[in-house]
Formats: sequence, C-alpha cells, structure tokens
Amino acid sequence: MASDASDALAVRQKVQLFLNAARTGSIDLLKKLALQLDEGNDLAKSVEAIKDANKRGALHFAAREGQTAVCEYLLTDLNLPVDSPDDDGASSFPVNITGETALIHAARQGHTGTAKYLIDYGADPTIASNLGATALHHAAGIGDTELLKYLLSRGFSPDLESDSGTPLVWAAGHAQPDAVNVLLEHGANPNADTDDGITPLLSAVAAGSLACLEILIQAGAKVNISAGGATPLHIAADNGSLELINCLLKAGADPNVSDEDGVKPIQVAAARGFVGAVEVLFPLTSKVDTFPTWTVSGILEHMQSETNKQQDELVNAKETNQAKDAVFSEKNILEVAPEAKKRAAEAKSRGDEAFRRKDFQMAMDSYTQAIDLDPSDATLLSNRSLCWIRLGQAEHALADAKACRALRPDWAKACYREGAALRVLQKFDEAANAFYEGVMLDPENQELVNAFREAVEAGKKFHGTAEKTS
Repeated sequence: MASDASDALAVRQKVQLFLNAARTGSIDLLKKLALQLDEGNDLAKSVEAIKDANKRGALHFAAREGQTAVCEYLLTDLNLPVDSPDDDGASSFPVNITGETALIHAARQGHTGTAKYLIDYGADPTIASNLGATALHHAAGIGDTELLKYLLSRGFSPDLESDSGTPLVWAAGHAQPDAVNVLLEHGANPNADTDDGITPLLSAVAAGSLACLEILIQAGAKVNISAGGATPLHIAADNGSLELINCLLKAGADPNVSDEDGVKPIQVAAARGFVGAVEVLFPLTSKVDTFPTWTVSGILEHMQSETNKQQDELVNAKETNQAKDAVFSEKNILEVAPEAKKRAAEAKSRGDEAFRRKDFQMAMDSYTQAIDLDPSDATLLSNRSLCWIRLGQAEHALADAKACRALRPDWAKACYREGAALRVLQKFDEAANAFYEGVMLDPENQELVNAFREAVEAGKKFHGTAEKTS
C-alpha cells in the first residue's frame, strides 16, 4: 500500500517536472521525462495524455510561455493536435471555464512569434474560448499590432464577436490606441456593441483613454448611445476627467440625458465630488426641479447628502445579511483523521515552498493534494484560489473562494479571495459586495478597504451606471 502511494507520488512529480520543462523550454529534459512516463507505449499518445488539473498539456504551457522550439517538437516530431483546447469539461470543477487552444494562450501572453508559428503550422485563429474570445481579441486587448495585422491580412474579420464584444471593444477597453487604429483601418465597425450595449467608445471612456476616444469619434462612433441607461458622458462624469468630458461635449454629447435612475451626468459628477466637472456641465445642463438650490455649490451639497444617505442604507443592509449568515458558521465541520491532517500539512508545506519560488502550477497541485486529504481546512482553499488567480484561471479561483467562505464565513481573507476573483472576471458589483463583507469582519484591514473602493469605482466605469443600493 505504502509502495503504491510512493509510486503514484513519483509519477505525479515527473508529470509536474514534464510540464515545467515545456514551460521553461528545456527540450532535452522534456524528451527524457516523456520517455520515462511513456514506459514503452506510444510516445505521442502518452505525451498528449499528460495534463494538469485544468486539462492543459505541454503544448498549452509551451505556447503560454513563448517556447516556440518546444511547440515545434511537440507538433512536428510527435504530431500532437494543434487546436486541442484545455479544460474540455472533464475536470472536477462544476463549470467548463476556458476551452483555450495553444494559439489563444500564446496570443494572450503577447508571444507573437509563437502565435505566428502556430498559425503557419495550421492552428485555426477562428476557434474561440468558451467566452467567445479568439486570438484576435487577445491581440487587440494587449495592443499586439503585429499579430493583429498578421491575422487581419489573412482575411479574418475585425468584427468577430465574443461575450465581451468585438476586438475593437477589447482594444478600446484596454486603452490600446494603436490597436484601435489598426482595426479601424481594416474595416472594424466603430459602433459594434455587446448584448449589454457596450460599444468601443463606451469602453474607451470607461478605460479613461482620451486617445482611443478621439480616434473613435473621428471614425464615426456615436457619442449619445447608452448601456444600462448610462451614456459615455455619465461615465466620464463619474471618472471626473475634464478631458473626456470636453471631448464628448465637443462631439455633440447631450448633458441632459438621464440614466435609468433619472440621474444626469452633472449629478454623477457632483455625487463623486468632482467640482471641475460640475462647473463644466453646469451651464449646459437644464435645472433639475428636485434640487433646492440650482448652483454649482448647491448641486454638490445636495448630491453629497444623497450619497451619504445611500451609504448608510447599504451599511444597515449588509449588517442584517451578515447576522443571518453567521447562523451557519458552525455547520458541516468535517472530521479528519490525524494522519490525514499530517500529510495535508506536508503537502501544504510543499505548496508554500513552490509558491515562494513562483511555481504556481506546482503550488496549485500541492494544495490540491492537501485539500484531498483535509477538505476542512479553509486556508488550503484560500491558497489554491490565489494560485488560480496567478495562473489566469479566475473562475476556478472563484469556486475555491466560495468554498473557503462556506467553511469559514467569519474569515475576512476568504471575502478578499472571492472579491479578487470576481474583480478579475470584471464582475465589479459582486466584487465590491465581497470586499465590503470582508471590511465588516475586519474594519482595520486597509487592503480590504482599498479593494472595496476600487471595485466600486471600477464597476461604475465599466458598466457606466451610478452606484445602486438594493
């Protein structure tokens, strides 16, 4: 029995070393370990079957790190399938998260040479992840104009859709003016929107990019569109950027349009305390009858008062929910044998050591071993959640964070882990709620306080809506 466990551990360590060799470009070590893991069977099939917990194989890791030579060996010598996606739905996690090919990994990390090699070999650039994002979207988002031009020159549409919009939405939303120019030059639609009504121009304003905004306006992007009732001018007012506000006004933005809550841009700016923005918008905005005094100072005073009332209501609601949740804090505590706890601690120690040397994949695998041995330890889930974040797998990070909170609902760090994962997923309202619940547990935790404020601001910019209380 002990021998079987020892053999299994040895194989697992070889798998970790093998994938790490692919990641670091150590071809000789990769070949040596492949032969050891193959044990005389079909080498190509054995290598293709070696995957991590997220169904990523050697080709995914090599592409992610720009190891073109490793990719070439795996494809030309072993004939591995070039378009095999990771996370094929067979994982133990409840949601199929990524479905990303080697090409998508290379494009997202900006490894242009590796991406071009994969395409030349035969990788299909139109294959999208489960979120609909292709290599073109990722190239646009990081501003890789070389790869953008390469893909577009091969006839691929600049208006490929994804759950987060077209490549132009990605480029504008990540403040990449050069990429915006390239896409527009190749015929991208400046007014293409998502199901939520997000356009490239809205994304540019949310990102605070004056350069992208000016380019899009010149290309004919509409300035009086809205998402969730909020116009680009609402978003700029919430940002407090006089440059963005003046640019939009010059292009014909209407300062008298109200959002779905009946709030005008000047009210948004006043609620945030942006005096300069209020002064610019004041002479252009029609009086709101509910304001006792329609002056710059009167508007600021009234909106600050309303904002304080809303914050008080939010505090009361959160305290009520926290009290309800506390009832379940002691439920379902698992009993774990002392020997299992000891082995879990050893696995955790290996994970901690791997994390310190920034080998997040090995750390994640070690924490997974520890969790299998001791599923009652919330710290293990917290640590693995952080590893998932570092590995770019926010959905997995969120699943672990939620499980961590279920075990320890009174632990502020668990709230932070959940908020961090939601923030990466751009679910800023939910992230703000998680961070806020952490602040309620640990009011002196400045990291949580700052994270809450940043999430609220990011949510307003991203969604273009004023902060709501419900």
